[in-house]
Amino acid sequence: MTVVKGEFGRDDEDDVKDGTVEAPGAADPYVPSPRRLERERYRRVRARRATAIAALSTLVTGAALYLLVVSAPGWPRTKETFFDPAYAREAFPKVLEGLWLNLRLLLVCGAAVLVLGMLIAVARTLRGPVFFPLRVLAAAYTDFFRGLPLIINLMIVVLGVPALRLQGITVDPVLLGGTALTLTYSAYVAEVFRAGIESVHPSQRAAARSLGLTNRQALRFVVLPQAVRRQVPPLLNDLVSLQKDTGLVSIGGAVDAVRAADIVVGRSLNYTPYIVAGLVFVALTIPMTRFTDWVTARTDRRRAQGGTT
Repeated sequence: MTVVKGEFGRDDEDDVKDGTVEAPGAADPYVPSPRRLERERYRRVRARRATAIAALSTLVTGAALYLLVVSAPGWPRTKETFFDPAYAREAFPKVLEGLWLNLRLLLVCGAAVLVLGMLIAVARTLRGPVFFPLRVLAAAYTDFFRGLPLIINLMIVVLGVPALRLQGITVDPVLLGGTALTLTYSAYVAEVFRAGIESVHPSQRAAARSLGLTNRQALRFVVLPQAVRRQVPPLLNDLVSLQKDTGLVSIGGAVDAVRAADIVVGRSLNYTPYIVAGLVFVALTIPMTRFTDWVTARTDRRRAQGGTT
């Protein structure tokens, strides 16, 4: 009797060897053996038991944490200061209204960051002595804005630029704050793109040139598509960070989600609105974080299987 491997699992091969089921390709249809059915039944029981244990453990841990928190000496005062339902209901609509500004900043600044970061990365990877000044400027840009704290950059641009009173220069804190965010995050994204470009093997560029493509065409059609696909997970991480940091434009007076919460806090001297604003940002960030994790895991699986990335 011949066993054809690859069509069925190890269990089926064992059943064939035991003579409890016919080999693949036989005239009679495949019928699982009692041994295989018992094995599958055991696996289902084990899975249900593991799920029940995990649920019970989570419930016990949650109850223990709850009792630990509510029995702490300062919990009543903490609950009144940070978790007051009345102030939460008052702040929530205003925070959501301000969140629309954060989302618009994320979309506009995210697109600008990707474009500017790509241009800087390409400038840093240009070859030839004639491009040396451009490479130096691109490297100086990334070194400076990666080292400059974002909050200082925002203060300089949002608060300092209007003090110059230059004709034709906007004093809108939203535009200035978006400019500061773009300047800082484009430096980080440029390094991500540059790492992706340099990770593409030189043979790819050489093969493109041998097919008659110019250096610019090889970069555009061969190198950059591979570099971008490889760097999707870190790019998504930078996008998540940008989403959170859009709240910093409130230092210039722009009424976003953070500033809306701050207005309620200043009037009530209760800090529950800050918790509401923070939870809104967390709720907005978690789906993007999980999506980033999923993309990273899929990329790792494809690399492990030898597929293209």
